[in-house]
Amino acid sequence: MILPDLIIAPSPKGGRGVFALAVIPSGTIIEISPVLVFSKQERLIVEQTLLYNYIFEWGRSRKLAALGLGYLSLYNHDYDANADYTMDFESALMTITTVKKINKGDEIFINYNANPNDTTKIWFDAK
Repeated sequence: MILPDLIIAPSPKGGRGVFALAVIPSGTIIEISPVLVFSKQERLIVEQTLLYNYIFEWGRSRKLAALGLGYLSLYNHDYDANADYTMDFESALMTITTVKKINKGDEIFINYNANPNDTTKIWFDAK
């Protein structure tokens, strides 16, 4: 399920991002999508490819990896995110929910730290 009020477009952050075509209230589920789960061994291989920038750590041990289908891997990072994600390891699903009101035309951001307000530097900012 992907909310029909979303679109993929060029992002000012670079590459593509997910944007709102209408106002979306806080607390709205905007996407529930399946993921492809990679084993520990497969993750090591995937991390050597372009897909490294699009996978999520997966599983309770965080040693697996998952590639989100739908729009999941296109949400850009922001330390002040307006959406959050949850992972359902048993069903291999991820859900994106808004944590702030999103205005028409706004880009939707998640925090790659898995918490919308976590300011811990992520891998591409840690340099």
